[in-house]
Amino acid sequence: MFKRILFFTVVTAFVFSLPFTFGSGVRKTGTTAAKFLSIGMGPRANAMGGAFTAVANDASALYWNPAGIALVNKYEGLFTYTSLFADINTNFLGIVIPAGDAGTFGLSVTAVNYGTMEVTTEFYPEGTGETFSAGSYELGISYARSITDEFLVGASAKYIREDIFNSSASGFAFDAGTVFTTPFYGIKFSSAITNYGTKMQMTGQDLLIQYDSDPTRNGNNANVDANYATDQFELPLKLQIGLSKEFTFLDDQKFIVAIDGIHPNDNSQYVNVGGELSLFKNMISFRAGYKTLFLDDSQEGLTLGVGLHYDGLQFFNISVDYAYQKYTYLGNTHSFGLILDF
Repeated sequence: MFKRILFFTVVTAFVFSLPFTFGSGVRKTGTTAAKFLSIGMGPRANAMGGAFTAVANDASALYWNPAGIALVNKYEGLFTYTSLFADINTNFLGIVIPAGDAGTFGLSVTAVNYGTMEVTTEFYPEGTGETFSAGSYELGISYARSITDEFLVGASAKYIREDIFNSSASGFAFDAGTVFTTPFYGIKFSSAITNYGTKMQMTGQDLLIQYDSDPTRNGNNANVDANYATDQFELPLKLQIGLSKEFTFLDDQKFIVAIDGIHPNDNSQYVNVGGELSLFKNMISFRAGYKTLFLDDSQEGLTLGVGLHYDGLQFFNISVDYAYQKYTYLGNTHSFGLILDF
């Protein structure tokens, strides 16, 4: 009875706060560092519009909600590749290791490649002949366990680094999440907070300058080594609350519907919705969703995807997933993923 009352109170407060929350009109876009951390990882989740915190039950939970890896009962590896706009590519590797009563452990690596660019200056606007590259990286360690059959908890610790030419910035962050299977028709309620951590500040050789501390005096050292003091920027902190429900029909055919409310620190609040239809005992899945509902000037929207799963191999099971995401101005993106279960 207590669990029912608690769940009803939380969900009621969440639903009734939506009109006030999403009508705030706060504008904080472009105020955080390491924005690559906001790129959704895993084509299954992306195809469902990012409404995944209450669904997460594979290695992509390392990104969406670390509590979800407690549902993985085999050794599992996930690799994804996402082709973004402007020749930007994102790769994600996740490994989940169940350890029985000790819980479940995970490791994740994210790498974003921005390609090679030419060095230009005000005197050489067409290029100096030099080139430089930029990249963003994240390394995470996760742990999750079942407190009860209905309640899961998990957390991640992450090292984050961004490089451009001869300068870089780094920081640390933590994720934490829960999944609660409610007594109301098996509806799942989840919460996750991601990227809570240190600020990031750019440092490096490119910020080294020669400085004259007193140009009005003769005879002093006019070439003192100094560094530009760049600003510190927060990480893209995000709070997500989700609901999901799985329906079974016609001999183990499944349909999942999910909704997530997101409160980021660098934009206004919004809602993601999505669904997944799995046929022939999960052999083939069709997915669709919509991102950033109620967000003014949203550049995202429709998402679609498909997945194939085969578990008849002798030593491992395999899943192949694809996701398509529509952007208003930046072009459409395509994401591919491969999951192996041992």
